[in-house]
Amino acid sequence: MEKTVVKRRQTRALKVGSVIVGAGSPISVQSMTNTLTPDVRATVAQIKALERAGCEIVRVAVPDNDSAEALGAIKREITIPLIADVHFNWRLALKALEGGVDGLRLNPGNIGSKERIGEVVRLALERGAPIRIGVNAGSLEKDILARYGHPAPEAMVESAMRHIHILEDMGFFDIKVSLKASGVWPTIRAYRLLAKKVDYPLHVGVTEAGTLFSGTVKSSVGIGVLLSEGIGDTIRVSLTADPVEEVRVGWAILKALELRHRGVTVVSCPTCGRIRIDCVKLAEEVEARLSHIKEPVTVAVMGCVVNGPGEAIEADVGIAGGDGEALLYSGGKVLRKVREDNLVSEVVAAVEGIVEDREKAKKHLPAI
Repeated sequence: MEKTVVKRRQTRALKVGSVIVGAGSPISVQSMTNTLTPDVRATVAQIKALERAGCEIVRVAVPDNDSAEALGAIKREITIPLIADVHFNWRLALKALEGGVDGLRLNPGNIGSKERIGEVVRLALERGAPIRIGVNAGSLEKDILARYGHPAPEAMVESAMRHIHILEDMGFFDIKVSLKASGVWPTIRAYRLLAKKVDYPLHVGVTEAGTLFSGTVKSSVGIGVLLSEGIGDTIRVSLTADPVEEVRVGWAILKALELRHRGVTVVSCPTCGRIRIDCVKLAEEVEARLSHIKEPVTVAVMGCVVNGPGEAIEADVGIAGGDGEALLYSGGKVLRKVREDNLVSEVVAAVEGIVEDREKAKKHLPAI
């Protein structure tokens, strides 16, 4: 099958801790904690859960001094890069950098005078910490909003350029930018406009996208369109849900566009009147029991002989359903016929066997 290759937008590279962002590096998946940041134990626990799900950069809110004071302890307990989200207070930005964060999310025009911005910039340069300028349609500067009358994409871009110029004038260029609105089209148009003006890496997302179902749909459309056009170097799916779900959806978007590959991808039957096995239950159980797998593996859970054999042959592991039973495939070949009540266990065992074989093969690769 011919694959469509997305031509990525050319951007500068910057380092967020151990993660390279931009310049064609893999698009990273981000999320944000919803714990109270001073609660170090709860925040660290959530970050570790996010990391297990595939989160590669995590952001925490820093609304007060207690939150800033907790950053050092949090940083010592985690392995993925930590971003401090700071608004309006330059002292909190300084304290966050002193606590060892890997980057800041702030809008320099909102944290104080030129001298205070300069202090933050100098320390960020010293610590090698990039700054993400995060423009949201819901919090544009009053003069810009008055000029456009509403948070138009052009207004968002003007706000972003204003903050970019502040940093550039101070000799700071380790910049990442986001332009988020709660609507899909304003978000897409804003990113398209900015992508023509600057070569900084872009962090892509639809903000306040909604609850798990509606927010997933909205984010998939908005982020998916931009990524398909080569726009986007990091992503965050913003959901009113457990942040782990944000990471899962983010990876699903990247895998759907074949931009990243991680974990099990389930190809499953949409079901119809021909099916004689419980395909819905089987697919859900397979996905749940294989959620620990990080190696890219494709599993087909198909309900009948129309499309089932073809999809099962193409997958790493697959089943093609019959009446209360199914054929089990692996590596494009039929292994055996399996009763319905044993199907999930057989599929899981086959996938784990493939992963084990791949890991053994990697260990025996000759050194380069």
